[in-house]
Amino acid sequence: MGMTMTQKILAHAAGLDFVEPGQLIEAKLDLVLGNDITTPVAIHEMERFKKQQVFDRDKIALVMDHFIPNKDIKSAEHCKQVREFSHKYDITNYFDVGQMGIEHALLPEKGLVVAGDVVIGADSHTCTYGALGAFSTGVGSTDMAAGMATGKAWFKVPSAIKVVLTGKPGKWVSGKDVILHLIGEIGVDGALYKSLEFTGDGVASLSMDDRLTIANMAIEAGGKNGIFPVDEKTVSYLKEHSSRPYQVFEADADASYEKTVTIDLSELKPTVSFPHLPENTKTIDEVGEIPIDQVVIGSCTNGRIQDLREAAEILKGRKVAKDLRCIVIPATQKIYLQALEEGLIRTFIESGAVVSTPTCGPCLGGYMGILAAHERCVSTTNRNFVGRMGDVTSEIYLASPAVAAASAVTGKISAPSELGL
Repeated sequence: MGMTMTQKILAHAAGLDFVEPGQLIEAKLDLVLGNDITTPVAIHEMERFKKQQVFDRDKIALVMDHFIPNKDIKSAEHCKQVREFSHKYDITNYFDVGQMGIEHALLPEKGLVVAGDVVIGADSHTCTYGALGAFSTGVGSTDMAAGMATGKAWFKVPSAIKVVLTGKPGKWVSGKDVILHLIGEIGVDGALYKSLEFTGDGVASLSMDDRLTIANMAIEAGGKNGIFPVDEKTVSYLKEHSSRPYQVFEADADASYEKTVTIDLSELKPTVSFPHLPENTKTIDEVGEIPIDQVVIGSCTNGRIQDLREAAEILKGRKVAKDLRCIVIPATQKIYLQALEEGLIRTFIESGAVVSTPTCGPCLGGYMGILAAHERCVSTTNRNFVGRMGDVTSEIYLASPAVAAASAVTGKISAPSELGL
């Protein structure tokens, strides 16, 4: 019996010829990630170790992004603690105000993750890097601490679900619609501790930004990781962003999968996830009349340049609906600057939207867009749990940047087609 792509990467990192689902292994790590919320806990754990040192200062990334710039005294104290830790151990990849971005957009952009890597991060959306052909997964802060100290982590090898993508998506259908459709089909626990392995001729029609979005939300289906094959687009992206050598792993033809899900991209419609679970999906023509109070376009899921371009194309020459707040958050400083140079920022501001510095902000109910009682928000973020973005009676509807931008104009959940686009 052969191995899946994920199994091959883990076997190589563990120094083994073969691994199987359920097997416990110890694997070498290529990168350990933490942010301003999770790293302080990991630092506290490291202080309890007898061996208080990091395994490799170049293979740790600490990104201040959730409450940055600091929203209050507590967040400032957390960042100060991480800053001092980074100085103490001379951490190469420490990113603070002015240099930072939302971690899962920043690390691929900086070339810190390449195909074949094994990455852990004390943030559940670390699974994003599977878009690059890496095994990446979220862990707790204690595991992050152990990873920083030893450069190793224990894993139970996951079984896999094969997701076959065919065809090409139509206009205004993006990676966000693909992953929302998949989660709606298999449920939020449909891939619990499994690897979602994307394949098929449809992969070629997806941009790298689309793939990063899809891999990012593998965790919303319960997945241990999501992963894409390394093709010409991947190689081009890796060469553009990184000088590190990479390694391509391919699933064996006789690899075993728990099940196979096939998605014809040409048949997908813009999809919206209703409160209060990502699996509560409806296509845009099933939504009905739902007035909204706020739109958020950004996050580690949809704050990349393709996302901003799509939103700007819809908002250009139009106005945000009266009494509606539209918040746009570029995911990194580089994306912000690119959006500025392309005139996208002007488009957003002229439409009546506001543009924030890169931050996770409202996604986790942090700041920069908290919801009041009974308010509704269309958001390009990844979770719509009860109270996720503010008051427990507020509602979050997950959607693509295109749907979010169209909704900002109409004041209700809408497809771009409703604007004649």
